[in-house]
Amino acid sequence: MIYAPNSGLFPPLPSAVSIYIKKRGILFDRVLNEVPCSQFFGAVVIPSLAETSNLLQTLKTLSLNPAVILDQFIILVVVNQRTDASESESSDNLETIRMLPEWKRKFGLKNLFWVDAATTGKELPQKQGVGLARKIGLDMSLTLLNFAAGDPLLVCLDADTLVQPDYLHAIVSHFAHSSAGGASIPYRHQTCADPIAQSAIERYELFLRIYVLGLELAGSPYSFHTVGSAMACRASAYVSSGGMNRRLAGEDFYFLQQVHKTSGVEVLSGTIVHPSPRSSNRVPFGTGRAVGDMLAGGEQQLLFYQPVVFSIVGEWLAYVAENSGQDALQLLNGAAKISAVLHDFLKQSGFEGAWKNLKKNCNEDLKLMSAFHGWFDAFRTMRLIHELSNKDYPRIEPETAVSQVIERAGHRSPETVTDQLDLLRRLQGADSQAL
Repeated sequence: MIYAPNSGLFPPLPSAVSIYIKKRGILFDRVLNEVPCSQFFGAVVIPSLAETSNLLQTLKTLSLNPAVILDQFIILVVVNQRTDASESESSDNLETIRMLPEWKRKFGLKNLFWVDAATTGKELPQKQGVGLARKIGLDMSLTLLNFAAGDPLLVCLDADTLVQPDYLHAIVSHFAHSSAGGASIPYRHQTCADPIAQSAIERYELFLRIYVLGLELAGSPYSFHTVGSAMACRASAYVSSGGMNRRLAGEDFYFLQQVHKTSGVEVLSGTIVHPSPRSSNRVPFGTGRAVGDMLAGGEQQLLFYQPVVFSIVGEWLAYVAENSGQDALQLLNGAAKISAVLHDFLKQSGFEGAWKNLKKNCNEDLKLMSAFHGWFDAFRTMRLIHELSNKDYPRIEPETAVSQVIERAGHRSPETVTDQLDLLRRLQGADSQAL
């Protein structure tokens, strides 16, 4: 049976949610394995593509969370594949669908449900993937939440990611005290038995962490991690941000960027999620692709940004904040004194017209700066860093790049990648290995 809004099973949805579903929601043409008999305070959505062996472990770790909190959450697995899926992916997905009822009983997950987006006629379109799978689960979850009790929670997890027994409690506690609509959850990748693979995942995680620290030192409001298996939000924030996008990769980056623009993102504390360290060729970029590239071609393929690029970002952000009364041409002249690449990038990005429009619509300085950061967002920041790296400051080995950023943050830098990663994990709330 398909549950759709206004079916009469539950109270009507808030108007904003109904409007979102009508305008942006996925059509409810896929079947939930059964209709829940009650509504929930939150949902944990897990896309799963050929993950039978890994999903088993993910559900096991979820089941170790306190029953009193598990009872309040629906766990919704979206078993998915594209129409061009391989025979092995199709076979594995069929096995997942076959095993889910058994896992539901075995782990006592009475609120475990699933969506079949894998069998013939129900697959995702070609060139679609994890973004659409997440969206299916999140959009469907909206219709199963109890809005009468407050603002429910939506949590994103992956089928190859392990969580701790304090996972759900930390999420609930965070949103009980945070005013932001979204949350980035601390993470640390699982350990590899293979030393070469372990070295690759450490290098990649260090790359992610030093990037966030560099943005923090630059004063960017986007200095938080965007990992798909480690993010959550209020249902209202999900709706106001326009919901999950359908990107094949990078859906997490763009989703949290939009949530931050509309309702804010804060870093959660009190738990850690543990994504898989494995390589993968399913997506054009991301953890799995980066690890696979390093294993195939050597670690030198992943070089790090020079610290100066973060300094340039910081100088630009500070210059705008200190000179917000200036017109666009004056700000562009100031940008040219910071970096010619910065100036050219802003010109090509349409800064002049954008700034005029921002000034026209924002009378107060705080609103103007908020609108500016909405324009000069995480994506434009990343594009500028790429431009600076491609034209003036080529990427370098991590040992040098990382130590300089760490020292600018006021810490003594270790010498090795492993020790540098351990330090950044501690600084960014991911120092515990408990599972």
